[in-house]
Amino acid sequence: MTINGPLIIVIAGPTAVGKTSLAVSLASHFNTEIISADSRQFFYEMTIGTAVPSVLELSLVKHHFIHHLSIHETYNVSRFELDSMVILDGLFNRHKIGFMVGGSGLYINAVCHGIDQLPDPDPEIRRRLKEILTNSGIAPLQNELERLDPEYAMQVDRFNPARLMRALEVCIATGVPYSALRSAMPKRRNFNILKIGIELPRELLYQRINDRVDAMMQAGLFEEARPLFPFRHLNALNTLGYKELFDHFSGLTSLEYAIEKIKTNSRRYAKRQLTWFKKDPAYQWFRPEETEQILDFISRHEAKS
Repeated sequence: MTINGPLIIVIAGPTAVGKTSLAVSLASHFNTEIISADSRQFFYEMTIGTAVPSVLELSLVKHHFIHHLSIHETYNVSRFELDSMVILDGLFNRHKIGFMVGGSGLYINAVCHGIDQLPDPDPEIRRRLKEILTNSGIAPLQNELERLDPEYAMQVDRFNPARLMRALEVCIATGVPYSALRSAMPKRRNFNILKIGIELPRELLYQRINDRVDAMMQAGLFEEARPLFPFRHLNALNTLGYKELFDHFSGLTSLEYAIEKIKTNSRRYAKRQLTWFKKDPAYQWFRPEETEQILDFISRHEAKS
């Protein structure tokens, strides 16, 4: 194949849709490497609940950003962007094509366009901030914004909780002050980008989610989560599959209820992921089994490059 300049091919979509196996197949076809843009798979203490690629899949294709951190380390999308640029420089010295795979839209956008586009609200961060506001009032939000972004804290209406929470959402999600991102322009990249979305009919996707949760429990998710319980306050562990089991370990719910909550929250997460990716018209959508059609789409893109 001849490509005018390096190309990163994004494989994105909701949880449990089949991104990993498809990406391994495609990367094997092009004899190249994969960058994981699934922020839940960064931490080596979590394997089952984050659906990390299997040992076989990891042996077939070189993956980056799988189990490269501990839950005790601080990491954010800003560092991911910088680290990815370093990885891509090396990858494009070896290959003309690379794949980026995952369901974390903010992390994908950071690589493709930089994080200078303000992210959409993160429902989980918003929930936590609202909880602080309800339980402790507006002062903790004011103090936290002063710590994370003193410049914006001097400009904002300090008694407008919506403004405070929006700025804090961006600071927490990106690791960058809100004030530094408000007027920034998208970054130019020295590689081409092709975005492929993977989807399934809702009923089939939801059934796959339910089945995968059951398979995770059978594979030992309960046992994996138990020793992590003392560290449940860490941001890395505020994630699907673990926080529901932590409620069970705390005596707040039964195990059966926790499992059902994992399924319910996973389906809601999948819906939010699809909403995020569907807003980007650059994505071309396929079903996970349409490998030949995807290869044809990549070839047609190559012909235009």
